[in-house]
Amino acid sequence: MRRLILLLSALLLPTIAAAEPVLLRPSRVFDGVNVAPHEGWQVLVDGDRIAAVGPNVSAPADARIIDLPGATLMPGLIEGHSHLFLHPYNETLWDDQVLHEPLALRTARAVVQAERTLDAGFTTERDLGTEGAGFADVGLKKAIDQGIVPGPRLLVSTKAIVARGAYGPKGFEPGVSVPQGAQEVAGVDEIIRAVRDQVAAGADIVKFYADYHWAKGEPSRPTLSQAELNAGVAAAHDAGRLVAAHATTAEGMRRAILAGADTIEHGYAGTAEVFKLMHDRGTALCPTIAASEAYARYFEHWDGNEPAPESVQENRRSFVLAMKSGVPICMGGDVGVFTHGENWLEMEAMQRAGMPAAQVMIAATSGNARILHLTDRGEVKPGLLADLIAVDGDPTQNVSAVRRIRLVMKGGQVVRAAQ
Repeated sequence: MRRLILLLSALLLPTIAAAEPVLLRPSRVFDGVNVAPHEGWQVLVDGDRIAAVGPNVSAPADARIIDLPGATLMPGLIEGHSHLFLHPYNETLWDDQVLHEPLALRTARAVVQAERTLDAGFTTERDLGTEGAGFADVGLKKAIDQGIVPGPRLLVSTKAIVARGAYGPKGFEPGVSVPQGAQEVAGVDEIIRAVRDQVAAGADIVKFYADYHWAKGEPSRPTLSQAELNAGVAAAHDAGRLVAAHATTAEGMRRAILAGADTIEHGYAGTAEVFKLMHDRGTALCPTIAASEAYARYFEHWDGNEPAPESVQENRRSFVLAMKSGVPICMGGDVGVFTHGENWLEMEAMQRAGMPAAQVMIAATSGNARILHLTDRGEVKPGLLADLIAVDGDPTQNVSAVRRIRLVMKGGQVVRAAQ
């Protein structure tokens, strides 16, 4: 039997050839950096990398040619804030997902949601917490990397780190131990231990909750002390991990920024002083406007017409203030609160809130690559990963063009082509 297996392997190996070069011929190329697209440019892909870019690209005789008339070719989009193990709260409330949905069910759904995200043109995704699903995101990332299931390149954060007693689910008899949607800590030693536990389990990113509401109906307040955040961020950075901090209050934001967090998630109540501090320290903001809009639709009965509820307006105001302060802007919508595969809702929300379409596109490509320290993607440039998408129309004029996907390429392989 062993000899038969070896013989079959020898016969099959010669049929496994390197992927043919591919010449992509769109109407224009948005390179991820410059505001104006390059009309008439072409892109040559060889293996998993971009080989050449420009108006007159010469291709090998054996190159496969893909014509994309009317389309804009651009870098694969980078989702900056998602939760693949959650699904919209108007389907199942967060508490019920954490407490009642089996891990196998949540994982199966996450696999499907990862594929939908890739099909939507998002070739990289930062997933900021499994919300009660433990370290399942690490396994999902490995399954994608090994080609077992399709999905974007993942940066995972496993369990968020929260102050003991400050997270959820809540509302049960105090003496009953209730599974939590994050890892609880109290004190410097525990927060350092939690960081190291998560890094050892496979976390690429460490996420802290700098503030939260202690009880239902209460306003958010700072939950982790400055000393705790300082120690946790230092431990994460010592391990070579970036830090994301959930912070919706000015004080929670200030503490996280001073501790050295790399990104602030949400930032709803940010002030001019806080955003100046973010600018001065190079801290990025991930505004998650689409999540605010989704909450308003689910729980405030908003029909989408203007004027939007105050909860949405507050988020828009902080986003505009951050832009005026020169804060680096991360494109990330808190997907999972709303439907995976509709990640572009955040891009449309950013444009509605006042960011020019071309700047939204830069934020979703080279901007996120820079914020997340991903030096091998985010631009259409020779030598970078051939993570590319094509859309009908010009998204630098109207970001809604990204809804109309013509082609998705990941690592030089076409994973979706329009029928």
